[in-house]
Amino acid sequence: MRKVFCLIAAVAALTVVVGCAARAPEAVEVVKEVPVVVEGPAVPVVEEVVVMPAPAPGMPRAAADQGLESLEEHMIIWTGDISLIVKDAGESLEKVEAIAKDLGGYVVNSSSWYQEEQLRARLTIRVPAEEFDTAVARLKDLAIRVESRNVSTQDVTEDYTDLDSRLRNLEATETELLELLTEVRERTRKAEDVLAVHRELSNIRGQIEEVKGRMQYLEKMTAMATIDIELIPDVLARPIVVAGWQPSGTAANALRTLIETLQFIVDAAIWLIIYVLPTLIVIAIPFFILWLTWRWWRRWRRRRKVDG
Repeated sequence: MRKVFCLIAAVAALTVVVGCAARAPEAVEVVKEVPVVVEGPAVPVVEEVVVMPAPAPGMPRAAADQGLESLEEHMIIWTGDISLIVKDAGESLEKVEAIAKDLGGYVVNSSSWYQEEQLRARLTIRVPAEEFDTAVARLKDLAIRVESRNVSTQDVTEDYTDLDSRLRNLEATETELLELLTEVRERTRKAEDVLAVHRELSNIRGQIEEVKGRMQYLEKMTAMATIDIELIPDVLARPIVVAGWQPSGTAANALRTLIETLQFIVDAAIWLIIYVLPTLIVIAIPFFILWLTWRWWRRWRRRRKVDG
């Protein structure tokens, strides 16, 4: 049991070295074998990763890396934002989608709405990074003019190199743990020893999957450029022209409105006298007769009570 925990401690130390190595991508990693001395029977040899300083300027890179692969090109994430003044936003929206598909890309999201009875649209497309300039040029061809344009880049080469270095070290640690797990099963066959190694192995495997996921994300983001596009109808983009002040025109409009108001009052009075009042009288006559009848009936009934 004691030797197993010694081996796990050695592997844990190796994991710490892995984390430090990931923060220094310019350093050269050299793997050497270091024997672990414990009490009891002989145990497997555990590898230790030693981080060497970065090579001096002028030193051949191939010799310094000792055969390790290096990235030949920078990994750049391209992002663009462009606003276009177009004649017809609906037609331009279809053309933008066609451009994305033609260049091997796709539409991420798209939205459109009406403003002052004119259709506006905004969408996001992704195209291969090498087609970014072509996509922007073809988008400009759709516009009457370009309202705004913004291009930004993010170099993630160093991040990707760090992750790649960390991944190799984690995979080396995983290999050692697997060998240790096999050795423990063959020699001790104790459940607690196997579980201890297996827990450490699961931890390393989780870190490997996390690093791989991050690397895949960076690969996808650098492989495809993102462009946000806003389509603005030319009608909405035109400047507002304010006509000069004309007092005579204002006075004429006011006089016209006054005459129309007086005409409305006279017309209303005519309708009231000729149509509304006679109609009300005709409607009121039956109710008036009913009221007189009701009063007469009450008086007659009162007299009968008095006589009786």
